Amino acid sequence: MTAAGCNFYPAIHVAASSLRRRQHLAVLHNRLVAVSFRRLTVRAREIRGFSTNKIQCAEDGQICSKPSICTADELHYVNLPNSDWRLALWRYKPSPEQAPPRKHPLLLLSGVGTNAIGYDLSPESSFARYMCGQGFDTWVMEFRGAGLSVRASDSKDIERSANEVSHQMETAADNVSDGVLSWTIEKPGEVMPNYVQNGVPTAWDERRLVTVFTDTLMLLSERVSGFLNEGQSRIMSAKFFDLISNLFEDSLAYGRFSNIRESFFSLLGARQNSAIVSQIRDISQRLVDVIYERQRSISQIFDLQERLMTTINDFQKQLDLIANYDWDFDKHLKEDIPAVMGYIRSRSKPEDGRLFAIGHSMGGILLYARISKCSVEGKDPGFAAIVTLASSLDYASSNSALMQLLPLADPAQALNVPIVPLGALLAAAHPFSSRPPYILSWLNDLISAQDMMHPELLKKLVMNNFGTIPAKLLLQLKTALQEGGLRDARGTFFYKDHLHKTNVHVLALAGDKDLICPPEAVKETAKLIPKHLATYKVLGEPNGPHYAHYDLVGGRLAVKHVYPLIIQFLSRHDRIE
Repeated sequence: MTAAGCNFYPAIHVAASSLRRRQHLAVLHNRLVAVSFRRLTVRAREIRGFSTNKIQCAEDGQICSKPSICTADELHYVNLPNSDWRLALWRYKPSPEQAPPRKHPLLLLSGVGTNAIGYDLSPESSFARYMCGQGFDTWVMEFRGAGLSVRASDSKDIERSANEVSHQMETAADNVSDGVLSWTIEKPGEVMPNYVQNGVPTAWDERRLVTVFTDTLMLLSERVSGFLNEGQSRIMSAKFFDLISNLFEDSLAYGRFSNIRESFFSLLGARQNSAIVSQIRDISQRLVDVIYERQRSISQIFDLQERLMTTINDFQKQLDLIANYDWDFDKHLKEDIPAVMGYIRSRSKPEDGRLFAIGHSMGGILLYARISKCSVEGKDPGFAAIVTLASSLDYASSNSALMQLLPLADPAQALNVPIVPLGALLAAAHPFSSRPPYILSWLNDLISAQDMMHPELLKKLVMNNFGTIPAKLLLQLKTALQEGGLRDARGTFFYKDHLHKTNVHVLALAGDKDLICPPEAVKETAKLIPKHLATYKVLGEPNGPHYAHYDLVGGRLAVKHVYPLIIQFLSRHDRIE
């Protein structure tokens, strides 16, 4: 059965079917992000890297040890300017005894919501190890929010956070039992206020309620207004007031709630000013007064307090998700990639300052976007040559399964579903795709063609390679499915329109059975590159073998059919000009 013939509207539907749990997606989001993030103090300090052995690092004076899930020779961290994110770089150092050293280091970029494991599934199925064995100083980048990339303040925080994430990834399979996820770790420091102690309700605490309302409204005013535009801020604010007013069975208080809501909207429109804290506190006091007047019974008050705190706590968690997952495609392009390229240049020291780069799926899209943007700006993109695997800037003319897998239609939906926990969803669905009666077997076709991956490696890929994706990122990637192709966050720059100006050699590879990025989509972008610079090829034969989306990287025959093509292409351009 093909993906197009299945009813898998969004990934959320898959979760509902496979998890067999009647819970809101927001609850799964909250618990998933609790597993992935800790609140850490941010300090402006450059974090360099740490290596395999627990030794004194000569470059930065750190005691370094990498977490067990990292199978690279070294693990480095790159800090992003004006951010507490530290991006993980898995390094595979070539041995001169295996192959002559290459003139340019190699950067590998993964797809959306994936990490470095996909490039190094096992010693027998490792694209990163293969390239290293061919003499390339190979670096696998993990974007913010992926793999071992962490939010941390210093080297000790990095090591501690990385080891925690490593442990969570290694035990991911244990959290899936018959398709049921068991997330139990909560965010440190986020305990819901408790108004019932030892089974006895506490008294109505007006001061505390005013404080809680004030804190929530300040979050809406400061955090969300800085992250979203004014219209989206109003959507979230209206949602909050609706949640509170819906706690009442009668409609007598609705008018007063509406007046208070309009007062808050006026503050949002005026933006920040010196009096906003006191004004928000006044609004909070008015909210509490209305609630108290409508619920005069003591028993009702106790019950209302509990419901109020639950509602506010859940809403604040959603605000945290929106603020924590605050990046899109342009952030990866403008911040993540330049920082990592600069770091690699400083370590590998190529004579001409250029790198080779290979990108799979979104990784290849980012490479296309970079050479396009640099062409317009008159900048050197910094590549000696690039290879894209199953990537395109324009899927509109193809029959891509992404048409059904990206249900987010507008920013309002992104606010209701601020993240898509792809890793948790696929892990939960895996038992139903790999065991009788195989009710979700079509999911495997999206990843790998039949008999192209060993079942255990496919399981490892599903359980460990995928993570959580911000809806904000998906919303921008969704423009690649629309006429004109991928555009910037403002919607004014169409990346494919400027590929003809590039001077970078490109090898574009496609899989014949790729349901996500079909060959026609890959060709649609490759044809825009000057003919003397572009090489396009489809992998797969009519009678087999066939290549699906991930098989170009980790399929069992990639080492025979795909890797030699890449080596041949890069070798032709491994020269200093």
